[in-house]
Amino acid sequence: MTADAVSDHGLWFRVESGSAASAVRRAAERLGQQLEIGAVRTAELAIVAAELTSNLVKHAEDGVLLLRPVRRGGQAGVELVAIDSGPGMADLTMSSRDGHSTAGTLGIGLGAILRQTDWFDGYSRPGRGTVLAVQVWPRGPLPALSWAGGLTRPLTGESVSGDGYAVRIAEGRHQVLTCDGLGHGPLAAAATDAALAAFRAAPAGSPAAVVQHLHRAMSHTRGAALAVAELAPDAGLLRFAGLGNISASVVAEGERRRGLVSLPGIAGHQRPVVREYEYPFPTGASLVMHSDGVVDRWQLDDYPGLVASGPLVMAATLLRDAGLRRDDACVLVARAPS
Repeated sequence: MTADAVSDHGLWFRVESGSAASAVRRAAERLGQQLEIGAVRTAELAIVAAELTSNLVKHAEDGVLLLRPVRRGGQAGVELVAIDSGPGMADLTMSSRDGHSTAGTLGIGLGAILRQTDWFDGYSRPGRGTVLAVQVWPRGPLPALSWAGGLTRPLTGESVSGDGYAVRIAEGRHQVLTCDGLGHGPLAAAATDAALAAFRAAPAGSPAAVVQHLHRAMSHTRGAALAVAELAPDAGLLRFAGLGNISASVVAEGERRRGLVSLPGIAGHQRPVVREYEYPFPTGASLVMHSDGVVDRWQLDDYPGLVASGPLVMAATLLRDAGLRRDDACVLVARAPS
């Protein structure tokens, strides 16, 4: 990786003025070239990055943008997530049409984004802000949509996050990991990176068996709080095993939120007790997991219609509203694979 390459963790940009546009555009072009998505798609990616940045400058409050690689099905593309706490939109679909404008412009920004991207999702509420997520892939068959999505954001002032997540399918088992390395900065990130690598390489097994595997694999690190969940839609169940302060809930629109049990302990240290629990996971439910850098007081009722958005947009919305700037933060959302 060259010194100016964009890592899989991505780059966060705070968009406070038009001067951010050139930095975002250059980074997007660099990432397109790095992933070899092709000259034409890289140029279109640059347009998308510029339009998203412009929308944040014109309409947003506290606008931020995440640029990162996205890998699925052996392919690599580029993902951008724009998040703001601005006035929001009453009708995101209407606002995406060419000619619709709320700022006296030509009203082609969101329309241009839709035309240049391979995947687009968003959520907006008046007075609550907007989340837009897009992906640009090389020309050719597109990979299937992911059944899980998440984001990590480092503590303000840090360049790396000690929080992380991973998604895998191991011999038909759909499993996710959320991890919070102890402390902050590079050593916390090293512990989480070790957990993510061990999770991806772990033998297929139950969440409890995977957590035990991670515990053994992380003995050389400072340790972490972590949790592994497995979605078993055919059985209507979710299996879960956690150590330390990882929050997890099963949520569904119109239903009461159900918290999952994570036991005390630090993966990589001591001899933690690992237990696995089963929970009902009905059709239409979502699993939400997050680190303690996200305040655990959010309620799905505050976000009408959010479950109609994809897992990534749901995760980004919760990170925006419940994430702490004085701590690393991570949110992951998973749904039963179709």
